[in-house]
Amino acid sequence: MTAPAPAQAFETGVRAFDFLFGTWTVRHRLLKQRGVGCAEWMEFEGACECQPRLDGAANIEEHHFTGRGDKGIALRLFDPSTGAWSVYWVSSRDGLLCPPVVGVFDGPGCVFEGEDTDSGRPIHQRYIWSRTDTDTPRWEQDFSYDGGRTWERNWVMEWTRIA
Repeated sequence: MTAPAPAQAFETGVRAFDFLFGTWTVRHRLLKQRGVGCAEWMEFEGACECQPRLDGAANIEEHHFTGRGDKGIALRLFDPSTGAWSVYWVSSRDGLLCPPVVGVFDGPGCVFEGEDTDSGRPIHQRYIWSRTDTDTPRWEQDFSYDGGRTWERNWVMEWTRIA
Protein backbone atom coordinates (compact mmCIF):
# COMPACT_ATOMS: atom_id res chain seq x y z
CA MET A 1 0.00 0.00 0.00
CA THR A 2 1.30 3.46 -0.94
CA ALA A 3 1.48 6.13 1.72
CA PRO A 4 -0.66 9.21 1.08
CA ALA A 5 1.10 12.26 -0.31
CA PRO A 6 1.99 14.86 2.31
CA ALA A 7 -0.47 17.72 2.68
CA GLN A 8 0.33 20.86 0.69
CA ALA A 9 1.92 23.54 2.85
CA PHE A 10 -0.02 26.76 2.26
CA GLU A 11 1.30 30.18 3.07
CA THR A 12 -0.58 32.10 5.72
CA GLY A 13 -0.01 35.30 7.63
CA VAL A 14 2.30 37.87 6.11
CA ARG A 15 3.26 35.44 3.26
CA ALA A 16 -0.34 34.61 2.25
CA PHE A 17 -0.37 36.85 -0.85
CA ASP A 18 3.07 35.79 -2.11
CA PHE A 19 1.25 33.60 -4.68
CA LEU A 20 0.02 36.75 -6.43
CA PHE A 21 3.34 38.54 -6.95
CA GLY A 22 4.17 38.90 -10.63
CA THR A 23 2.40 39.58 -13.91
CA TRP A 24 -0.92 38.08 -15.00
CA THR A 25 -3.53 37.99 -17.70
CA VAL A 26 -7.01 38.09 -16.22
CA ARG A 27 -10.29 36.99 -17.75
CA HIS A 28 -13.13 39.04 -16.24
CA ARG A 29 -16.79 38.09 -16.06
CA LEU A 30 -18.85 41.00 -14.75
CA LEU A 31 -22.58 41.14 -14.13
CA LYS A 32 -24.05 43.89 -16.34
CA GLN A 33 -26.26 45.28 -13.55
CA ARG A 34 -25.96 44.57 -9.83
CA GLY A 35 -28.74 44.23 -7.30
CA VAL A 36 -31.64 44.13 -9.78
CA GLY A 37 -31.86 40.43 -10.64
CA CYS A 38 -29.87 40.75 -13.87
CA ALA A 39 -28.57 37.50 -15.37
CA GLU A 40 -26.53 39.04 -18.22
CA TRP A 41 -22.76 39.05 -18.01
CA MET A 42 -20.06 40.89 -19.93
CA GLU A 43 -16.66 39.35 -20.42
CA PHE A 44 -13.38 41.10 -21.12
CA GLU A 45 -9.63 40.67 -20.81
CA GLY A 46 -7.25 42.47 -18.55
CA ALA A 47 -3.66 42.56 -17.36
CA CYS A 48 -2.43 42.79 -13.80
CA GLU A 49 0.80 43.18 -11.88
CA CYS A 50 1.16 42.64 -8.14
CA GLN A 51 4.21 43.78 -6.18
CA PRO A 52 5.12 43.35 -2.51
CA ARG A 53 5.87 46.30 -0.24
CA LEU A 54 7.05 46.59 3.38
CA ASP A 55 8.77 43.16 3.28
CA GLY A 56 5.50 41.49 2.21
CA ALA A 57 3.26 43.10 4.85
CA ALA A 58 1.65 45.15 2.07
CA ASN A 59 1.17 44.72 -1.64
CA ILE A 60 -0.16 46.70 -4.55
CA GLU A 61 -2.05 45.10 -7.40
CA GLU A 62 -2.64 47.22 -10.50
CA HIS A 63 -5.25 46.20 -13.07
CA HIS A 64 -5.56 47.40 -16.65
CA PHE A 65 -9.03 46.45 -17.84
CA THR A 66 -8.11 46.43 -21.53
CA GLY A 67 -11.56 45.26 -22.55
CA ARG A 68 -13.18 48.12 -20.64
CA GLY A 69 -10.70 50.97 -20.94
CA ASP A 70 -10.16 51.73 -17.24
CA LYS A 71 -7.81 50.78 -14.39
CA GLY A 72 -7.98 49.79 -10.75
CA ILE A 73 -5.68 49.28 -7.78
CA ALA A 74 -5.99 46.94 -4.81
CA LEU A 75 -3.94 47.82 -1.74
CA ARG A 76 -3.55 45.00 0.79
CA LEU A 77 -2.23 45.46 4.33
CA PHE A 78 -1.38 42.74 6.86
CA ASP A 79 -2.13 43.22 10.58
CA PRO A 80 0.31 41.01 12.53
CA SER A 81 -1.68 41.43 15.76
CA THR A 82 -4.75 39.70 14.25
CA GLY A 83 -3.26 37.76 11.32
CA ALA A 84 -5.83 39.44 9.06
CA TRP A 85 -5.45 41.16 5.71
CA SER A 86 -7.38 44.30 4.80
CA VAL A 87 -8.04 44.92 1.11
CA TYR A 88 -8.81 48.42 -0.21
CA TRP A 89 -9.95 49.11 -3.80
CA VAL A 90 -9.85 52.23 -5.96
CA SER A 91 -10.98 52.53 -9.58
CA SER A 92 -9.97 55.08 -12.19
CA ARG A 93 -13.71 55.41 -12.88
CA ASP A 94 -14.34 57.45 -9.72
CA GLY A 95 -11.00 57.71 -7.85
CA LEU A 96 -12.65 56.81 -4.53
CA LEU A 97 -10.97 54.52 -1.99
CA CYS A 98 -13.54 51.89 -0.98
CA PRO A 99 -13.90 50.68 2.62
CA PRO A 100 -11.83 47.55 3.26
CA VAL A 101 -12.81 43.93 3.28
CA VAL A 102 -10.97 41.84 5.90
CA GLY A 103 -10.02 38.16 5.99
CA VAL A 104 -7.57 35.50 7.18
CA PHE A 105 -6.12 32.80 4.91
CA ASP A 106 -6.65 29.16 5.82
CA GLY A 107 -5.29 26.87 3.12
CA PRO A 108 -5.43 27.75 -0.60
CA GLY A 109 -8.16 30.34 -0.25
CA CYS A 110 -9.73 33.04 1.84
CA VAL A 111 -12.99 34.90 2.31
CA PHE A 112 -12.85 38.65 2.90
CA GLU A 113 -15.90 40.57 4.10
CA GLY A 114 -16.87 44.16 4.79
CA GLU A 115 -19.51 46.86 4.52
CA ASP A 116 -19.88 49.35 1.68
CA THR A 117 -22.52 50.93 -0.54
CA ASP A 118 -23.53 50.17 -4.13
CA SER A 119 -25.24 53.07 -5.93
CA GLY A 120 -26.20 54.46 -2.52
CA ARG A 121 -27.56 51.15 -1.18
CA PRO A 122 -25.82 49.63 1.86
CA ILE A 123 -24.22 46.27 1.09
CA HIS A 124 -22.27 43.54 2.77
CA GLN A 125 -19.53 42.52 0.36
CA ARG A 126 -17.48 39.36 0.12
CA TYR A 127 -14.32 38.56 -1.86
CA ILE A 128 -13.42 34.90 -2.27
CA TRP A 129 -9.95 33.71 -3.29
CA SER A 130 -9.52 30.08 -4.34
CA ARG A 131 -6.90 27.95 -6.09
CA THR A 132 -4.11 30.16 -4.71
CA ASP A 133 -1.81 27.12 -4.78
CA THR A 134 -1.92 27.08 -8.63
CA ASP A 135 -0.86 29.31 -11.52
CA THR A 136 -4.58 29.87 -12.22
CA PRO A 137 -6.11 31.37 -9.05
CA ARG A 138 -9.72 32.57 -8.99
CA TRP A 139 -11.28 35.64 -7.37
CA GLU A 140 -15.01 36.23 -6.92
CA GLN A 141 -17.03 39.15 -5.59
CA ASP A 142 -20.48 38.81 -4.02
CA PHE A 143 -22.82 41.50 -2.67
CA SER A 144 -25.66 41.10 -0.20
CA TYR A 145 -28.33 43.79 -0.11
CA ASP A 146 -30.20 42.17 2.80
CA GLY A 147 -27.60 41.89 5.55
CA GLY A 148 -26.10 38.59 4.39
CA ARG A 149 -29.27 36.52 4.01
CA THR A 150 -28.85 36.25 0.22
CA TRP A 151 -25.86 36.86 -2.02
CA GLU A 152 -25.40 37.90 -5.63
CA ARG A 153 -22.16 37.01 -7.40
CA ASN A 154 -21.30 39.96 -9.64
CA TRP A 155 -17.64 39.65 -10.68
CA VAL A 156 -15.34 36.69 -11.36
CA MET A 157 -11.66 36.89 -12.29
CA GLU A 158 -9.76 33.92 -13.72
CA TRP A 159 -6.02 34.57 -13.44
CA THR A 160 -3.22 33.10 -15.59
CA ARG A 161 0.38 33.74 -14.69
CA ILE A 162 2.61 35.22 -17.41
CA ALA A 163 5.92 33.36 -17.45
